[in-house]
Amino acid sequence: MGPLQFITTSARFILRGGKAYWIWVGVLLALIVWGVLGYVEQLQLGLIVTNMRDQVSWAFYIGNFTFLVGVAAAAVVLVIPAYVYHWGPIKEVAILGEILAISAIVMCLLFVVVDMGRPDRGWHLIPFIGHMNFPSSVLAWDVLVLNLYLVLNLLIVTHILYRGMQGRHYNQSFVVPLVLFSIPAAVGIHTVTAFIYAGLPGRPYWNASILAPRFLCSAFCSGPAVMVVLFQILQRTTNIAIKDAAIRKIAELMAYAMFLNLFLLGAELFKEYYSATEHLIHFQYLFAGVHGHHALVPYAWAFVICGITAFLLFLFPATRRNVVTLNLGCLLIYASCYIEKGMGLVMPAFTPDTLGEIYEYTPTIHELRIGAGIFSIGFLVFTMLCKIAIPILTGEFAAARTVTAASKAQPWAAEAASATTH
Repeated sequence: MGPLQFITTSARFILRGGKAYWIWVGVLLALIVWGVLGYVEQLQLGLIVTNMRDQVSWAFYIGNFTFLVGVAAAAVVLVIPAYVYHWGPIKEVAILGEILAISAIVMCLLFVVVDMGRPDRGWHLIPFIGHMNFPSSVLAWDVLVLNLYLVLNLLIVTHILYRGMQGRHYNQSFVVPLVLFSIPAAVGIHTVTAFIYAGLPGRPYWNASILAPRFLCSAFCSGPAVMVVLFQILQRTTNIAIKDAAIRKIAELMAYAMFLNLFLLGAELFKEYYSATEHLIHFQYLFAGVHGHHALVPYAWAFVICGITAFLLFLFPATRRNVVTLNLGCLLIYASCYIEKGMGLVMPAFTPDTLGEIYEYTPTIHELRIGAGIFSIGFLVFTMLCKIAIPILTGEFAAARTVTAASKAQPWAAEAASATTH
């Protein structure tokens, strides 16, 4: 099978599906169009259509970007057990984690683009072409590691699927080094993202040495939470055999990561409240409100309560094995990390601003529309890649090839080959 045939076969997989599949794709495409139209208006009128102002210049878009970097980095939760320890139940589905990483990075990059007031100047971020101020700019490092991580996962996934369509095992001398390199790369993308925040001394709310470990711990909670739910959906809607042991192991790892995430948050709160310096005001605004301004207080306590509840649900094996409590815990972890990386991370650093002014930000309908469109693009990328990967993982593609080859050789052989493969 050549590259052209690989592309055409992949396209046939994507265009094949039942009514539910096409309804899902139709909904995603409608949301994408809705988001694109919102972005066109933003380009025409400028960022004034958002609620970002001089006081709060990073908000909904950058919060989503930060959260999705964590989702992308969480692929390492599957990669390490699969390729380092060769644990069978996870190794069988590790490629799905890499597909999720690709989808998440695509969404990350799109959120950065829509946050630019002048996207036509984005070429400055292209290595060796634009003026990135590399290596002094941490943002330049972030651009490099995100694109490198995207290319790594694309190479791994494309090679495995291409060889799978040929009925051959992937080339270990090619894939394994890339997979092993993707482990520090996954840690690197979220570490560098954390350094963008922590390296700003003018924003004391972010200027903490434990911010990078906090980012990694929350990533190893939110990303696996998404994976566990997606794996269960794929179990019920496809023929792929995802073992319960894999889901339970991921849930167990989430319990450890959630404990560390909550512990580091508690350490940061202790430092701020016990020292009680002038920088405490940002935490006071987040958790108690300042001068009658309480917009973020419900969000702050929501992500803390959701995180603690989810940790307790995943702490006990009985609740990890129960489908209801397992999925409830995943939803709570997702909600906790999503709120923490948005309303709990970005906005408090700007409030009060350097002049003491309090500007309370809420996203506009334009921001929500564009965000919905970007998430829909990510879901569509994940859906299409799964439509290619799952027939290969389940052996459906190999079975179809056997029947096709047999029918070309002898008409009577097709029936025998079909009976053998089924």
